[in-house]
Amino acid sequence: MLRPAKNDARADDARQETLVLYGNDTTNILSCASPFRAPRDGFTDEHLRASISEARGADVHLLQPGLGWIPWWQSRVYSPADHYVKFLGEHGVTKQSPIARYLLAGGDMVQTLVEHCGRIGVQPFVSYRLNDAHHVRGLAQALKDGRPTPDMSRHFWENYALYRLGPDPADWDHGVFDWTIPEVREHKAALIRELCEGYAIAGLELDFLRHWRRFPRVGATLEQRRAITTDFVKRVREALDRTPHAGPRRTLCIRVPAQLDLHEEQGLDLPALVAAGVDRVTLSWSYFTLQDDSVRRAKKLIPNTPVFVEMTHTTLTGKAFAGSGTQPYLRTTDEQFQTTAQLAYAQGAAGVSLFNFPYYRAHTSPRLGPFNEPPFHVLPKLKDRHFLARQPQSYFLTAARREAVLGAQPLPAVLARGEPHTFHLEMAPTPQHQRAGLLRLRSDGVIADREIEVRFNDVALPKTAFVAQPLPHPYTAFLGEPEEFQCFLFPAATAIAGTNRIEVKLTKGARVRVIYLEVTLPI
Repeated sequence: MLRPAKNDARADDARQETLVLYGNDTTNILSCASPFRAPRDGFTDEHLRASISEARGADVHLLQPGLGWIPWWQSRVYSPADHYVKFLGEHGVTKQSPIARYLLAGGDMVQTLVEHCGRIGVQPFVSYRLNDAHHVRGLAQALKDGRPTPDMSRHFWENYALYRLGPDPADWDHGVFDWTIPEVREHKAALIRELCEGYAIAGLELDFLRHWRRFPRVGATLEQRRAITTDFVKRVREALDRTPHAGPRRTLCIRVPAQLDLHEEQGLDLPALVAAGVDRVTLSWSYFTLQDDSVRRAKKLIPNTPVFVEMTHTTLTGKAFAGSGTQPYLRTTDEQFQTTAQLAYAQGAAGVSLFNFPYYRAHTSPRLGPFNEPPFHVLPKLKDRHFLARQPQSYFLTAARREAVLGAQPLPAVLARGEPHTFHLEMAPTPQHQRAGLLRLRSDGVIADREIEVRFNDVALPKTAFVAQPLPHPYTAFLGEPEEFQCFLFPAATAIAGTNRIEVKLTKGARVRVIYLEVTLPI
């Protein structure tokens, strides 16, 4: 059961400062087309500096130096030579990635982060992935070949049979390691201690979302999960405090599922974690920007701890292209970033965090396009509450995609004829929003020929013609076809601050599957 925290004596006005955090996964530098790097350029400190500088509107830069298995710094625990020369050489893996060449030549991206952030006035943080599963994608073939892929560490390759959560090498939930095993935790702790003690970072984020499973589905009690997780966080707090670096107390953040109902399974007891030394909590929907009441719920548990809402480059993905695992995705607009921030502040958030932000750029497959430069211009405005209250608003519910970490979501929803379906939408309109807006329903099939009634807070909404972009924006990928929508005029006065009730009823035609519901309010 979730429990509220006791008053936190460390809370003060400085900790309540509105901040914008920016997550840099580093791999975007290689995988995304950018103005500062040609495709065959390799990886250099100049590329890293450019990726930090372009997010200059943020207060905190959260660098992710690798996936948490192979250090992308000059590590003594597991050095570049230990991995790329000794371990991979033992297995005949000789091809070296741009990152490998950079590290073997003496490159150290964490030191570069600290130095460059100091020059441009941004706080340097490391975001550490506790149980990332990206390398698992190649495990089945690696086992067949009898040798690891370059992104598998010695620790993983030599222990996967003992430490993995499950037997299926193709399943990400099976491929990560079991945190009930002390050796698993100690290996991660050693790498994190090295970062805390070896670099003048301003803070550290523990990323519980990459990958979000750390415990077997059976065999570990709630008390054990909580004790293991809280003790680990306490050890990290001690490592941050046991430091030769001058300056104020360094900040410890955690990135956790915004779906609080998942926390018990993962041993995440927010009040206990705050007591163990956590200074900030970021609520994440993993790959997506979503809007709900998660900040309000979290603040009831940890009322004196700054809570941040994470936003990403997308709000919805579609069916994967034939013969590919690649999914088209709907880009998050400026208004959706701004509205999500405004909604979070109305619920007590202390700021926002950006994740996967560079992926507006061309990457993976041309079929994901058209592409755009990321909207870096929104970053400095996301903490300006006066500005946000005076901007057009875009609220939405989304099917996002089927992913366990999202928990139960209101969409997708199937509307059967004659059976009303009720949705709830969190909103935070201001006195600036007086003009009529638009409500749109989107399906993944044809629905323009259906007869649908919508009541918003018991007010019937009149149907209107299809509008492709109620609020103009430059992102044209995966916008959907006109016949997949029904649109309704939305009187601004029907919206209330807090939870709004929407009743949707199919009155004529075959059943409808709704994957997106959007309400836009102009200025």
